[in-house]
Amino acid sequence: MNKKRKQEILFYVATKFGWLLILLLGKLCSIKTIGHHYWRELVSQKKTIIFVIWHGRILLPIYAHRNQGISPIISLHADGEMISQTVERLGYKPIRGSSTRGGNKAFHESVVMLKNGGTSAIMPDGPKGPRHRFKPGTLYLAQKTDGYLIPLTFCCKRKIEFKSWDRFNLITPFSKAILIYGKPVHVPSDISKNELEYLRIKIEADMIAYEKQADEYFRT
Repeated sequence: MNKKRKQEILFYVATKFGWLLILLLGKLCSIKTIGHHYWRELVSQKKTIIFVIWHGRILLPIYAHRNQGISPIISLHADGEMISQTVERLGYKPIRGSSTRGGNKAFHESVVMLKNGGTSAIMPDGPKGPRHRFKPGTLYLAQKTDGYLIPLTFCCKRKIEFKSWDRFNLITPFSKAILIYGKPVHVPSDISKNELEYLRIKIEADMIAYEKQADEYFRT
Protein backbone atom coordinates (compact mmCIF):
# COMPACT_ATOMS: atom_id res chain seq x y z
CA MET A 1 0.00 0.00 0.00
CA ASN A 2 1.48 3.35 -1.04
CA LYS A 3 1.79 6.42 1.16
CA LYS A 4 -1.06 8.29 -0.52
CA ARG A 5 -3.48 5.40 0.00
CA LYS A 6 -2.51 5.15 3.67
CA GLN A 7 -3.18 8.86 4.09
CA GLU A 8 -6.59 8.50 2.44
CA ILE A 9 -7.53 5.65 4.80
CA LEU A 10 -6.31 7.62 7.84
CA PHE A 11 -8.32 10.65 6.74
CA TYR A 12 -11.48 8.58 6.26
CA VAL A 13 -11.20 6.85 9.64
CA ALA A 14 -10.34 10.08 11.49
CA THR A 15 -13.18 12.11 10.00
CA LYS A 16 -15.83 9.39 10.36
CA PHE A 17 -14.95 8.02 13.78
CA GLY A 18 -12.68 10.58 15.51
CA TRP A 19 -15.61 12.37 17.14
CA LEU A 20 -16.88 9.11 18.60
CA LEU A 21 -13.45 8.40 20.05
CA ILE A 22 -13.38 11.83 21.71
CA LEU A 23 -16.84 11.22 23.20
CA LEU A 24 -15.89 7.77 24.44
CA LEU A 25 -12.60 8.86 26.00
CA GLY A 26 -14.24 11.89 27.60
CA LYS A 27 -17.08 9.88 29.12
CA LEU A 28 -14.66 7.26 30.44
CA CYS A 29 -12.51 9.94 32.05
CA SER A 30 -12.95 11.32 35.58
CA ILE A 31 -12.59 15.08 35.11
CA LYS A 32 -11.90 17.72 37.76
CA THR A 33 -11.98 21.39 36.76
CA ILE A 34 -10.09 24.35 38.18
CA GLY A 35 -11.01 27.96 37.36
CA HIS A 36 -14.30 27.07 35.69
CA HIS A 37 -15.88 30.14 37.32
CA TYR A 38 -13.78 32.45 35.13
CA TRP A 39 -15.63 31.27 32.05
CA ARG A 40 -19.05 31.21 33.72
CA GLU A 41 -18.64 34.80 34.98
CA LEU A 42 -17.76 36.10 31.51
CA VAL A 43 -20.72 34.23 30.01
CA SER A 44 -23.09 35.73 32.59
CA GLN A 45 -21.71 39.20 31.83
CA LYS A 46 -22.10 38.61 28.08
CA LYS A 47 -18.45 39.37 27.41
CA THR A 48 -16.63 38.42 24.21
CA ILE A 49 -14.73 35.17 24.85
CA ILE A 50 -11.82 33.64 22.97
CA PHE A 51 -10.45 30.37 24.35
CA VAL A 52 -6.70 29.96 23.77
CA ILE A 53 -5.34 26.42 23.86
CA TRP A 54 -1.92 25.06 22.97
CA HIS A 55 -2.08 22.75 19.95
CA GLY A 56 -1.04 19.68 21.92
CA ARG A 57 -3.73 20.09 24.60
CA ILE A 58 -6.92 20.42 22.57
CA LEU A 59 -8.49 17.00 23.14
CA LEU A 60 -10.19 17.38 26.53
CA PRO A 61 -11.29 21.01 25.88
CA ILE A 62 -12.97 19.78 22.68
CA TYR A 63 -14.94 17.25 24.73
CA ALA A 64 -15.74 19.65 27.58
CA HIS A 65 -17.19 22.38 25.33
CA ARG A 66 -18.98 20.26 22.75
CA ASN A 67 -22.44 21.32 21.51
CA GLN A 68 -21.99 24.96 22.57
CA GLY A 69 -21.77 26.40 19.06
CA ILE A 70 -18.19 27.62 19.55
CA SER A 71 -16.41 28.71 16.36
CA PRO A 72 -12.76 27.61 16.47
CA ILE A 73 -10.31 28.89 13.87
CA ILE A 74 -8.85 25.80 12.18
CA SER A 75 -6.15 25.73 9.53
CA LEU A 76 -6.69 24.84 5.88
CA HIS A 77 -4.00 22.16 6.05
CA ALA A 78 -4.84 18.45 5.78
CA ASP A 79 -4.74 17.87 9.53
CA GLY A 80 -6.94 20.94 9.93
CA GLU A 81 -9.54 19.38 7.64
CA MET A 82 -9.63 16.28 9.82
CA ILE A 83 -10.03 18.38 12.95
CA SER A 84 -12.70 20.53 11.32
CA GLN A 85 -14.86 17.61 10.23
CA THR A 86 -14.43 15.96 13.63
CA VAL A 87 -15.44 18.97 15.74
CA GLU A 88 -18.39 19.79 13.48
CA ARG A 89 -19.88 16.48 14.56
CA LEU A 90 -19.41 17.61 18.16
CA GLY A 91 -21.41 20.80 17.74
CA TYR A 92 -18.70 23.28 16.77
CA LYS A 93 -18.86 25.78 13.90
CA PRO A 94 -15.33 25.95 12.48
CA ILE A 95 -13.90 28.97 10.69
CA ARG A 96 -11.12 27.93 8.33
CA GLY A 97 -7.80 29.71 8.02
CA SER A 98 -4.44 30.25 9.74
CA SER A 99 -1.39 32.48 9.81
CA THR A 100 -0.07 30.77 6.68
CA ARG A 101 -3.24 30.25 4.60
CA GLY A 102 -6.60 32.01 4.53
CA GLY A 103 -5.80 34.10 7.58
CA ASN A 104 -7.44 37.37 6.52
CA LYS A 105 -10.73 35.71 5.62
CA ALA A 106 -10.79 33.73 8.88
CA PHE A 107 -9.97 36.87 10.86
CA HIS A 108 -12.82 38.90 9.39
CA GLU A 109 -15.32 36.04 9.73
CA SER A 110 -14.30 35.68 13.38
CA VAL A 111 -14.69 39.40 14.06
CA VAL A 112 -18.25 39.31 12.72
CA MET A 113 -19.05 36.14 14.66
CA LEU A 114 -17.69 37.52 17.95
CA LYS A 115 -19.43 40.88 17.57
CA ASN A 116 -22.67 38.95 17.10
CA GLY A 117 -22.26 37.24 20.46
CA GLY A 118 -20.35 34.11 19.46
CA THR A 119 -17.37 32.45 21.13
CA SER A 120 -14.07 31.63 19.47
CA ALA A 121 -11.30 29.12 20.20
CA ILE A 122 -7.78 29.43 18.84
CA MET A 123 -4.57 27.41 18.99
CA PRO A 124 -2.10 30.31 19.03
CA ASP A 125 0.94 28.13 18.32
CA GLY A 126 -0.63 26.47 15.27
CA PRO A 127 -0.76 25.22 12.66
CA LYS A 128 2.87 24.02 12.70
CA GLY A 129 4.49 25.71 15.67
CA PRO A 130 6.86 26.60 17.12
CA ARG A 131 5.45 24.89 20.18
CA HIS A 132 4.37 27.27 22.94
CA ARG A 133 4.88 30.33 20.77
CA PHE A 134 1.90 32.66 21.11
CA LYS A 135 1.43 34.28 17.72
CA PRO A 136 0.03 37.84 17.75
CA GLY A 137 -2.96 37.27 15.44
CA THR A 138 -5.07 36.09 18.36
CA LEU A 139 -4.40 39.34 20.21
CA TYR A 140 -5.40 41.40 17.17
CA LEU A 141 -8.70 39.53 17.08
CA ALA A 142 -9.32 40.19 20.77
CA GLN A 143 -8.34 43.84 20.32
CA LYS A 144 -10.75 44.26 17.42
CA THR A 145 -13.63 42.77 19.42
CA ASP A 146 -12.80 44.08 22.93
CA GLY A 147 -12.45 40.43 23.89
CA TYR A 148 -11.24 38.33 26.81
CA LEU A 149 -8.74 35.52 26.28
CA ILE A 150 -9.26 32.46 28.48
CA PRO A 151 -6.34 30.00 28.60
CA LEU A 152 -7.47 26.38 28.74
CA THR A 153 -5.37 23.25 29.24
CA PHE A 154 -5.51 19.76 30.71
CA CYS A 155 -3.51 16.75 31.80
CA CYS A 156 -4.35 13.11 32.54
CA LYS A 157 -2.89 10.91 35.24
CA ARG A 158 -2.35 8.29 32.57
CA LYS A 159 -1.72 9.74 29.13
CA ILE A 160 -0.04 9.09 25.83
CA GLU A 161 2.20 11.92 24.63
CA PHE A 162 3.07 11.78 20.95
CA LYS A 163 6.54 12.68 19.64
CA SER A 164 5.09 15.31 17.33
CA TRP A 165 6.12 18.98 17.27
CA ASP A 166 3.23 19.86 19.60
CA ARG A 167 3.68 16.81 21.91
CA PHE A 168 0.00 16.00 21.46
CA ASN A 169 -1.60 14.52 24.59
CA LEU A 170 -4.08 11.66 24.21
CA ILE A 171 -6.49 10.71 27.00
CA THR A 172 -6.43 7.09 28.11
CA PRO A 173 -9.62 5.26 29.17
CA PHE A 174 -10.61 5.38 32.86
CA SER A 175 -7.94 7.93 33.68
CA LYS A 176 -8.30 10.89 36.02
CA ALA A 177 -7.93 14.29 34.36
CA ILE A 178 -7.57 17.91 35.38
CA LEU A 179 -8.99 20.70 33.20
CA ILE A 180 -7.65 24.16 34.04
CA TYR A 181 -9.21 27.49 33.04
CA GLY A 182 -6.76 30.36 33.39
CA LYS A 183 -7.52 33.87 34.54
CA PRO A 184 -9.03 35.87 31.65
CA VAL A 185 -6.88 38.48 29.93
CA HIS A 186 -8.79 41.48 28.59
CA VAL A 187 -7.53 43.10 25.40
CA PRO A 188 -8.97 46.64 25.14
CA SER A 189 -9.66 48.00 21.67
CA ASP A 190 -7.52 51.11 22.28
CA ILE A 191 -4.39 49.26 23.45
CA SER A 192 -1.01 50.42 22.09
CA LYS A 193 1.47 48.24 20.16
CA ASN A 194 3.85 48.12 23.12
CA GLU A 195 1.07 47.13 25.50
CA LEU A 196 -0.08 44.50 23.02
CA GLU A 197 3.39 42.95 22.92
CA TYR A 198 3.51 42.98 26.71
CA LEU A 199 0.21 41.08 26.80
CA ARG A 200 1.48 38.61 24.20
CA ILE A 201 4.51 37.79 26.31
CA LYS A 202 2.43 37.64 29.48
CA ILE A 203 -0.24 35.28 28.20
CA GLU A 204 2.38 33.06 26.54
CA ALA A 205 4.12 32.71 29.91
CA ASP A 206 0.79 32.21 31.69
CA MET A 207 -0.27 29.43 29.33
CA ILE A 208 3.04 27.63 29.79
CA ALA A 209 2.61 27.97 33.56
CA TYR A 210 -0.96 26.59 33.47
CA GLU A 211 0.24 23.61 31.45
CA LYS A 212 2.99 22.99 34.00
CA GLN A 213 0.40 23.24 36.78
CA ALA A 214 -1.74 20.63 35.01
CA ASP A 215 1.25 18.34 34.45
CA GLU A 216 2.26 18.55 38.10
CA TYR A 217 -1.24 17.98 39.46
CA PHE A 218 -0.93 14.20 39.56
CA ARG A 219 2.70 14.20 40.67
CA THR A 220 1.92 15.52 44.15
